[in-house]
Amino acid sequence: MADLPQNLTIKQLDLADRPREKLIQNGPEKISNAELFAILIGTGNQGESAVQLMQRVLFHHDNQILKLKKVSLQKLMEFKGIGMVKAVKIKAALELSKRLNDPINRHKIQLVSSKITFDYIAPQLAFLDHEEFWVIYLNRSNRLIDSVCLSKGGIYQTVVDIRLALKRAIELGATGMILVHNHPSGNLNPSKEDKQITTQFIKASATFDILILDHLIVSEKSYFSFKDESLI
Repeated sequence: MADLPQNLTIKQLDLADRPREKLIQNGPEKISNAELFAILIGTGNQGESAVQLMQRVLFHHDNQILKLKKVSLQKLMEFKGIGMVKAVKIKAALELSKRLNDPINRHKIQLVSSKITFDYIAPQLAFLDHEEFWVIYLNRSNRLIDSVCLSKGGIYQTVVDIRLALKRAIELGATGMILVHNHPSGNLNPSKEDKQITTQFIKASATFDILILDHLIVSEKSYFSFKDESLI
């Protein structure tokens, strides 16, 4: 059996297996995520086509593009066949997909339930391996104005940022805020510190007639809502 060539290219695949040709014939929505990424990187490695390489990369991240998006360039380059150029192409494609939706649609979002809020914020927080605390700013119709990361690391770090959160709310003309932070452990039960900082936000915001509408604790697959549990 002949050895497979090093850096197997898409052109060396059978015509029916070439993702570019499949896209032209059937449209981009008909080909897999691995095939789309393969078009970008062009080549695989010794013994793997570009498609097979990206199938392995995606499998390593549970076939979830959101998880892949959080991976650093250095981590991507640990996969045999992915150097700096290919890693940069992958990261650029993932960032473009995020920006496609952000500027046009984000201000049309009306966050009227905890589920809608979770679906909006989960891509930012759900797969992180560290804790982040965010504030979502809303107008009187509960439409999204902006969302900002206040701190990274631990819940105690957010206390000193309450004034900054309110300053931003006033600048934006926001009338409501939703607090969100993640629990990388997956444990969604609110801690004593979670409850304390929620109370502090409520008291501070009331001075400016700004409502704290909810506080969500999110994990990879689910969330806890202070409002739904009658804690706000």
